[in-house]
Amino acid sequence: MFSTEIKVLLQFCVGRLCCIFEGWLAKLCTWLGITTLVYYRRIVKSVENGAGETPTTPTPTPTSVNYHFTRQCNYTCGFCFHTAKTSFVLPIEEAKTGLRMLKDSGMEKINFSGGEPFLHQRGNFLGKLVQFCKQELRLPSVSIVSNGSLITEKWFQKYGEYLDILAVSCDSFQEETNALIGRRQGKKSHLDNLHRVRSWCSEYRVAFKVNSVINTFNVKEDMRDQIRELNPVRWKVFQCLVIDGENAGEDALRKAEQFVISDEEFQDFLDRHSEITCLVPESNQKMRDSYLILDEYMRFLDCREGRKDPSKSILDVGVENAIQFSGFDEKMFLKRGGKYVWSKADMRLEW
Repeated sequence: MFSTEIKVLLQFCVGRLCCIFEGWLAKLCTWLGITTLVYYRRIVKSVENGAGETPTTPTPTPTSVNYHFTRQCNYTCGFCFHTAKTSFVLPIEEAKTGLRMLKDSGMEKINFSGGEPFLHQRGNFLGKLVQFCKQELRLPSVSIVSNGSLITEKWFQKYGEYLDILAVSCDSFQEETNALIGRRQGKKSHLDNLHRVRSWCSEYRVAFKVNSVINTFNVKEDMRDQIRELNPVRWKVFQCLVIDGENAGEDALRKAEQFVISDEEFQDFLDRHSEITCLVPESNQKMRDSYLILDEYMRFLDCREGRKDPSKSILDVGVENAIQFSGFDEKMFLKRGGKYVWSKADMRLEW
């Protein structure tokens, strides 16, 4: 029998190896059997909380992850809460390594966002990641959030079969309001782009979704007729959210204070559109801690204190370690309807 000191030392050594080589160990443990992988992860958690101790809170599962792989964007939305503070994008093989690690840790849905995800390499980088996640990782759901301005039919022809959901952000159905918000580039029509992408989604069998941020410029607008015409599978309606260092504060690239609405104003907007069955409302309370956000360095971002505090990169310390610092509220994720029918194969849509 080993002495207590030797057991603790072995625990520590194995735990360190798990943190450093989690990606490699995940593959090995898959071959050995899932129970071995679970065993190793429990050791990692035990070591991080003190040798031999049991963690007081369970590690959340990264069921649904939002990967903001770029911060660059061609729009200037005044309330943007993930701004172009860097131009960094991971090399694609490193990004794939991280995505595989997330899959091995329980990820079922990946959402690619930005910035504008179609901006980097004219959408080819994004397309390769979409294909990798669906074809090689076999994720049940792969989705994108875009402003829709840079998407081409050629992209759909090449990558559309691997994409489950495409969400286009649209805050108003009045061009002048979009211009006030900053949701356009030059004199190009954001609404023309929206309808063009919507038609491609039908043609290439991609579920279409609309995201709207409700703010001082659109809170009185009635969007019912336009949403019915677009007929998205989901219409996500967000209350404008302030994040220190992103769209508020001395060093922020955006100043969102002028866009902020009250809870009562947000509820009035929801009441006006309550007959829209695909509407999914998200107040500041629901939104702040219920998303797993991965930044361009593959660091989880903790928004609990009203700012984005990054963990260490999952590429450096592993998913299980990094996610402990994500601030993720798994119960709120489920309460707000974060888990839904998100594979287009299960949607039974009329294309």
